[in-house]
Amino acid sequence: MQSQDILPFTRPDIDDDTIAGVVEVLRSGWITTGPWCARFEQALSEFFGGRAVLVYASGTVTMEVALKLLDIGPGDEVMTTPLSWVATSNVVLAVGATPVFVDIDPVTRNIDARRIEAAITPRTRAILPVHLAGLPADLEAINALAERHGLRVIEDAAQAIGSLWQGRRIGSFGDFASFSFHPNKNITSIEGGCLVLPEGADVDLARRLRLQGVQRSGLDGMDVDVVGGKSNLTDVAARVGWGQLQRLEAFNARRRDLASQYFAACDAIGLEARGVQLPPRDLVQSNWHMFQIVPPAQVQRAALMQALKDRGITTGVHYPPIHLFSLYRARGFKPGDFPEAERVGASILTLPLFPAMLDSDVTRVTAALDAVLRQFGL
Repeated sequence: MQSQDILPFTRPDIDDDTIAGVVEVLRSGWITTGPWCARFEQALSEFFGGRAVLVYASGTVTMEVALKLLDIGPGDEVMTTPLSWVATSNVVLAVGATPVFVDIDPVTRNIDARRIEAAITPRTRAILPVHLAGLPADLEAINALAERHGLRVIEDAAQAIGSLWQGRRIGSFGDFASFSFHPNKNITSIEGGCLVLPEGADVDLARRLRLQGVQRSGLDGMDVDVVGGKSNLTDVAARVGWGQLQRLEAFNARRRDLASQYFAACDAIGLEARGVQLPPRDLVQSNWHMFQIVPPAQVQRAALMQALKDRGITTGVHYPPIHLFSLYRARGFKPGDFPEAERVGASILTLPLFPAMLDSDVTRVTAALDAVLRQFGL
């Protein structure tokens, strides 16, 4: 099969203006953190309603910085979902705190807000919900719980830029919100991310934490009063991110259109009647970062992926349950702890979805899926 016949599950779309802009940055002689990072932060601040925003080298370190700003560490617990990219809970371990998992809602696949309160202990300091595939978690319930119990909320909004909760942009309200600009996200800065900070947060400390804790004054003054990391974004990456942000609304509109076409095509071949769970049909609030299906348990996912690959369709797995990784089993987690996350995580499959896809690609994917499932007796 020719490479041009292979449909990836995602692909970034970098326009010529952005490429030309990157060339200008490279020729300027200032390619690390500088004026374009400041410009990107300003554009993001405007996007999020004027809130303070800092850019970083990844959407992982942003969550770690938020935890450090809240002085969360050894002896503290942070509640989150077991169905996410492992970075979500790894950052909790990185600051010395303990991740406490809460099972997912079987329909939304996000943390089940109805289960959170029962897991709160005197050591609980924060809730770290994930907006999986761009579909917002139940922020009304989560924020109410946090307020009632004196907890903080750090939204892992890595996949949710442009998503809405009750008509408001994710990140434009609430506590902390962390976004990723990895190449598979709705916009990219190649690698990178940003942290949206609430009013009253120590923005200066958040800035120092991303570059060795350094604080400068005057032409030659320098001091270090905190252990920082090396997670600053470059101007090259910021120029890419800024160009992508200008196209975000168009990107997300196309993603919603493709999701709508997926639902129509899936209905036409009767996927739900054949035991395949589709994502929630939210064409308003979700930014449709991913279109994920959950085939019935008797379908071996690896075999399904290979059969689709043989037809030129690339798929992805997002995600295996975190608590069943060796790192977390060693901490006492085991199969059966979170049955819904385990059921979904064992089968969930990400179908191709990106703005440059053609309408005919949706037909191609669902036709291939139909044929392969028939081979499996469905």
